Amino acid sequence: MKVAKFGGSSVSNAEQIKKVLDIVNADKDRKIIIVSAPGKRHKEDVKTTDLLLRLYEKVLAGIDYTAKKQEIIQRYADIINDLEMSDDLLEQIDDTLESFIKQLKDKPERLQDALLSCGENFNAQLIATYNNSRGIPTRYISPGDAGITVTDLPQNAQVLDQSYEALYKLRDYDEKLIIPGYFGMSRQNYVVTFPRGGSDITGAIVSRGVRADLYENFTDVSGIFRANPTIVPNPLSIDEITYREMRELSYAGFGVFHDEALQPLYKDRIPVVIKNTNRPNDTGTFIRHDREINSNNVVSGISCDKGFTVLSIKKYLMNRQVGFTRKVLGILEDYNISFDHMPSGIDNISIIMRSKEIENVEQKVLNDIRQRCDVDELSVEHDLAILMIVGEGMHRIIGTANMITHALAESKINLRMMNQGASEISMMFGIDVDDADKAVKATYEYCYNGEALQI
Repeated sequence: MKVAKFGGSSVSNAEQIKKVLDIVNADKDRKIIIVSAPGKRHKEDVKTTDLLLRLYEKVLAGIDYTAKKQEIIQRYADIINDLEMSDDLLEQIDDTLESFIKQLKDKPERLQDALLSCGENFNAQLIATYNNSRGIPTRYISPGDAGITVTDLPQNAQVLDQSYEALYKLRDYDEKLIIPGYFGMSRQNYVVTFPRGGSDITGAIVSRGVRADLYENFTDVSGIFRANPTIVPNPLSIDEITYREMRELSYAGFGVFHDEALQPLYKDRIPVVIKNTNRPNDTGTFIRHDREINSNNVVSGISCDKGFTVLSIKKYLMNRQVGFTRKVLGILEDYNISFDHMPSGIDNISIIMRSKEIENVEQKVLNDIRQRCDVDELSVEHDLAILMIVGEGMHRIIGTANMITHALAESKINLRMMNQGASEISMMFGIDVDDADKAVKATYEYCYNGEALQI
């Protein structure tokens, strides 16, 4: 059994939906389909989810939202008209939006989740109805009916383990099943969304629940590239990559696959393939538990993300003061701040986090660290970019870090810090944000256009 998920660009209009259903109907093993909300039809277009967000903002501000609601309904009307379907669904769309607004206008977070879920939900109903009209037995199933039960945290749902047992029952259906991505139902019976891009997460949860043999993630590219193609012209594609490598690259800016979607798949070792809706016969990129390593694929990919802040703390004899680091991290916990890296020396530590984590409480955090930790020096730096070099085989090579720092030095890129994870599959380099693109180009040239790495 295969579970296939189709992203927003794959279901953005009638023509794309026909492609999707041709792919689905051509393979009897593609039993369960997860769909996103309609994405952009062209570069200047607006995603349906963003239209729904604007609708929510108007409702919250007490502004007339009729025109925005009509714009959303028109997105589906265009698809329905082009598919020559009955427009009965349009009235249902209008009623559903109005019902959520009426019921939840005094509960802003609940209203936001309910409205944002509509993009996927309406699209799943539309696609299931159309496929039935083509003579293919197809059933729309809501996440609640499918058994996707999640924590009650608006915009940040986490699946509950009880979901997996319920989802296994989906194997009993004979029809093709269309399930909207991006949200589940809490025990309190509220619609709760995953973080943006959460349709990937839904697909992974369902794949684990039904114990799929393969999770196919269809998007608008034929797999994953070894570097961002907007920075490196015509980068090499990745044939296969491990879960761990994909997690590292997703964290640092690879947007093809949501990093949270890997967790359910990793536990049951369900392979994933990233494929192109517009070129479905292309092999794509496989994400697996293990992969073969040779001299040409030691480094799987290079990624760079911006928007980081670093706290630098110095205290003489820090290494002898029991509990010092715990105190610092306790302060971050008090302010609900998560961090990403913590390079350290015997008398200093640097804590790297997303800038958004600390931007509203920075001064309070610094004051608390000074008062409670008795530090010698404390500084904060913004506009840091994180360059990640990722590869399962790097720990087998002597001098990899030296070679990469040499490549950065040759391009006159100032290295502010570096850290190698305990997993030994990634190296992190902190650089100025203005050097981010240049660093990707320099390290890509070394890793893939230089001499093959020897293992």
